[in-house]
Amino acid sequence: MTDTDFDITLTDAPPADMSDELGKGLRAFNIELLGPIDGAPLAIMIRSKDGTLLGGLYGRTGFRRLFVEKLFIPESLRGQGLGSKLLLQAEAEAKCRNCLGAWLETLSADARRVYERNGYRVFGEIPDYPPGNTRFFLSKNF
Repeated sequence: MTDTDFDITLTDAPPADMSDELGKGLRAFNIELLGPIDGAPLAIMIRSKDGTLLGGLYGRTGFRRLFVEKLFIPESLRGQGLGSKLLLQAEAEAKCRNCLGAWLETLSADARRVYERNGYRVFGEIPDYPPGNTRFFLSKNF
């Protein structure tokens, strides 16, 4: 295929299915290159007594690692060790899934300290992203 056989288009309104389609291509490529992903979502919910979602942890396991995509504790519940409790529960499930470790990213220096107290170590950072802040990447081996 030559560059006259296709178009390249920049847009701020991509088709709804574009992310899924690109993901399918990347997964197929990665499986061919690296072997099975063995991927699965992993979620832990904090719900009020009436069932309202208040916070929790959302991530996924794959390639024998847990990726913690989101961890949110509402301000009214902070300071009670819930972040650590969610991490420990997610890590226990990840170990059952034969994972070797976990990784995550955060923009919050406060969250970074919680992760570090739970055995996570910074392996990278992007200073001034967003401006005036730092994005931290942390990991933990089991």
